[in-house]
Amino acid sequence: MHDPHEVHRLVPDSLADPRFGVVRWDPVHSIWNGGMMVVTLVFAPLTASPAAIAVFIVTTGAGLLLGHSVGFHRRMIHDSFECPLWLERLLSWFGTTVGMSGPFWMMRTHDLRDWAQRQSDCHPYLSHRRPMPIDALWQLHCRLVLDHPPRFDLGRIGKDRFHRLLEASWMAQQLPIAALLWLAGGWSFVVWGVSARVFASVHGHWLIGHLAHRRGPQHWIVSDAGVQAHDVPWAGLITMGEAWHNNHHAFPGSARIGLYPGQSDWGYVFIKLLERIGLASNIRTPDVLPPRPSLRLAPGS
Repeated sequence: MHDPHEVHRLVPDSLADPRFGVVRWDPVHSIWNGGMMVVTLVFAPLTASPAAIAVFIVTTGAGLLLGHSVGFHRRMIHDSFECPLWLERLLSWFGTTVGMSGPFWMMRTHDLRDWAQRQSDCHPYLSHRRPMPIDALWQLHCRLVLDHPPRFDLGRIGKDRFHRLLEASWMAQQLPIAALLWLAGGWSFVVWGVSARVFASVHGHWLIGHLAHRRGPQHWIVSDAGVQAHDVPWAGLITMGEAWHNNHHAFPGSARIGLYPGQSDWGYVFIKLLERIGLASNIRTPDVLPPRPSLRLAPGS
């Protein structure tokens, strides 16, 4: 059994070092992210309607809740609950349609950053230490090539044929969605239900990540970590609970991220709903996790 506090899919060795590397242009993600931004900024104002905006809200919320928060983050990355394989695959598909990348890229990117931030020091790319414009350029259009990277072992998920298919075709997964939206409402539904949704999800994910590692409220400090996390209260609802990032750094193996009164956490609510209908089990929360010696309350908490 994995320690629920540890990074699961990254295998560090004595040479792995998160401090030194080169930031290089990532043409695949750069063209994808930039293209979605351009299409949205040019065509979304021209195709706006109450119906199209409703499509944007529903599809964005569904992808972030089912796919990014519950499927990718809490299930596949942190194993914070168990569910049937068919449901894991369905949630992984929703996560892929968010448009950031495929499941393996998401797992490796998350675990690399998670591991790096727990060290005494790491590259500014991994800690969001650069000013906002530079960090946006790096995160949305570039990748970090470490001089001495760790290796990854994705285990069962890495061998799963369905997850492998999603990894290989993550951009193409927008095509059936676009076709259905076009049949339902024409190009306005496609612009708002695909381009605007992906643009908002990808850029919003970067913005929350940037803010969550620079400023904001804290309840907890991880004393042996070089990078501390903060909560982003205004984004708690729209991120399905992911913006309570200080709590997540404190209890990374927990399926519940919003821990205190007023901290909405729709991801955890959905997992509890799955439990009620028999589709989720072994749900981990801070009260059942083993003690973490490096965790202490933040001053004033």
